[in-house]
This record gives sequence, C-alpha cells and structure tokens, in this order.
Amino acid sequence: MRVVKEFVKEDVRISVFSWNNKYLIKFEYGPLEQTFKVPEMDVLDENDLETFYQGIFFESVQNRFKEMGENFQKQLENL
Repeated sequence: MRVVKEFVKEDVRISVFSWNNKYLIKFEYGPLEQTFKVPEMDVLDENDLETFYQGIFFESVQNRFKEMGENFQKQLENL
C-alpha cells in the first residue's frame, strides 16, 4: 500500500492510499471513519482526487460524521 497524501481539513484527517489498483480515500473524525474506493482506471491524474475533499462531497462526508457521531453516542448511552 502506497501513501499518496495525508492531511487534515476542518478537523477531518484525510488519507489517500494506492492499493490493489484502487485509490482508498479515508476520512477520520475522532473514533469514526469513512473509506471510499476509487478504481485507478477512473482517475486520469492523482490531482483529480481533490474533488473528493472539497465541495458538496466533502460537506456530505462531514454531515455523515455528524449523524454517525449522534448514533454512536446514543448507543453508548444504552450500554
């Protein structure tokens, strides 16, 4: 597995890996994570992956983290 890029944006850690003819784009926020797999054949240039960490897609990731966090907290309260 090759690390393509790692950085933090708005408290979300973003890691991009190249593995098994796919790019893995991993978003981490606290104890939560989301991973998306993109076939390398669908990407002309690694810079094209930037569309995943900006705009509407990134906003959706943040909203999903909020929902995941709320569900996780509720479940912890029910233990």
